[in-house]
Amino acid sequence: MNPRIAQKIILVGAPGAGKGTVAKGLVDRFGLIHLSTGDMLRAAVVAGTDVGMLAKSFMDRGALVPDEVMVRLISDRVQAKDCRNTDGSPRFLLDGFPRTLPQADALATEGLGPDLVLFIDVPNESVVRRLSGRRTCPACGSVHHIEFAPPLADGICDRCGGTLVHRSDDHDATIRKRLDAFAVQTAPLVQRYGSVIEKVDGNLPPEVVLKAAVAVMRRYGFAT
Repeated sequence: MNPRIAQKIILVGAPGAGKGTVAKGLVDRFGLIHLSTGDMLRAAVVAGTDVGMLAKSFMDRGALVPDEVMVRLISDRVQAKDCRNTDGSPRFLLDGFPRTLPQADALATEGLGPDLVLFIDVPNESVVRRLSGRRTCPACGSVHHIEFAPPLADGICDRCGGTLVHRSDDHDATIRKRLDAFAVQTAPLVQRYGSVIEKVDGNLPPEVVLKAAVAVMRRYGFAT
């Protein structure tokens, strides 16, 4: 393991910034383990782990899972062999956490502060345009976009023929509320992680954004 290589990487970006696409591309190229907090929560609940059951007790009553439970979930997950280098040090790509400064502090207390933060930077109006144009098929889960990936037949899913819907969380007003929350809660992380943060322009075609993210990774010691 090369000590100069960033081992603990965090993806930061507003809803709709394209973090998932970047994460998949980096995982494919560099063999990193992608830790999505949503996926980890669901897996821990299904597995019936102690922390999973604790998280479920909050989820079942519609409450947010507390920071300390989320940190414990992440800490437990990174003990697994697939998140460790040969010398036992952690190695992961974390997406969806931390979202706030207290969460960042809690992560640091566990020794899981990042070596590199990739901030996928997208203007608010571009995010609204991306998300408000999405149309989802309830039957098969396929997603179309009225501008970027329109269905062959208006309102009909190309994959299964189901009726596409405009989800409530993809409406303009809801998206802007989510962006406001990001600005208040998450954007301060950019200042906190100033010494290890690298901004990537996310307002470009996906393949260009990924190429820029890969270039950052190479500067931090990764080789494809």
